[in-house]
Amino acid sequence: MARRPLSLLGAALAVGLTLSACGGGGDDDAFSSGGGDDDTVTLGSANFPESELLMEIYAGALEAQGIRTRTQPNIGSREIYLKALEDGSIDLIPEYNGALLAALQTEVPEDLTSTEAVDAALQKVLPEGTETLTPSAAEDKDSLTVTAATAQEYDLSTISDLVPVAPELVVGAGPEFGERFQGIEGLKSVYGIEFKQFRPLDVGGPLTVSALKDGSIDVGNIFTTDSSITTEDFTVLEDDKNLYSSQNVLPLIRSSKASDEVTETLDAVSAALTTENLTAALARVQVDKDAPATVAEQFLADQDLD
Repeated sequence: MARRPLSLLGAALAVGLTLSACGGGGDDDAFSSGGGDDDTVTLGSANFPESELLMEIYAGALEAQGIRTRTQPNIGSREIYLKALEDGSIDLIPEYNGALLAALQTEVPEDLTSTEAVDAALQKVLPEGTETLTPSAAEDKDSLTVTAATAQEYDLSTISDLVPVAPELVVGAGPEFGERFQGIEGLKSVYGIEFKQFRPLDVGGPLTVSALKDGSIDVGNIFTTDSSITTEDFTVLEDDKNLYSSQNVLPLIRSSKASDEVTETLDAVSAALTTENLTAALARVQVDKDAPATVAEQFLADQDLD
C-alpha cells in the first residue's frame, strides 16, 4: 500500500477533531503557526499522563545530547496531534504501534500479534513525510477493565465473556472511543459486543477511573500501565480476539527531523524502556503526583541517558 499524505486522512480526521474538541482535548487553532526553526525539535504529547511523561523523557534525552527542544504537552487526541504533525507545529510525538496502525488502516488482522509484524504493517501506511523509530519493549495497551465485584458478578475474565451481558452494562472511555475501530466499532465487529450505553469521559484518566469506582459505568477503557489497576484492584479483561494487537511505545517523527543523532538518541531511550519501568515511572506521576519532567529526569539518570 502506498504512503499517503496526512491530509488524505480526510473524514477520520474531521470526525476525530469534532469529538476531541467536545471532550476538552487540545485546541486545533493553537498549532497552526509552525513548530520552530530547523535546529529545534518540537515534541508534543497526547492528552493523557503517560504521553506527557514519554514526551519529557524524549526531550530530556535529546537535550542531554545538545539537541534543542521545545515541548507542547496535552495537545489532544490522535486525530488532533496528527494534524499538528502534518502542518509542522510539532516534529515528534510518542506513539503506540498497534494503536497507530489501527487508526491509519482501520482494521488490524487478528494474526498480527508480534511487535515485528505490527511494525512491518505500520510502515506501509505511515503518512508521507513521517517515520517511526525503533519500538521499545514497553507496551501500554487499551483495555476493557472492570471492578473485582463486577468480574465476580458476571463471571468475567475475557472480553468475549462480555457478549451475553454487555446489553446490561455501560462502558466509559474518551470521546474518540465511540468512533474508533479500537473502540465501539471494533468491539461490535470483532467480538459482537453491543453495550447498553457508551458514556464519553476521558482518555483512561481520572474521570473514567472514578466512574468505574462509583458504579456510574460498569466497564472502563483504561490503559494497562495505569496505576489504578493495582491501587483499585481492577480486573483487566483478556483481549482474547486481539482487538488491541501489540501496542509498543515508539517515537513518531517528521522525517526531516530524523537526523542520525536524533535517531540514535531516541533508539537508546527505546532500548531502555520496559513495561515495568514505564509503569513504575507513571505511578510517580499518577500516585505520587510528581511532575512528568521531574520523573523523566530521574528515569534518564537511572538509565545513564542524561
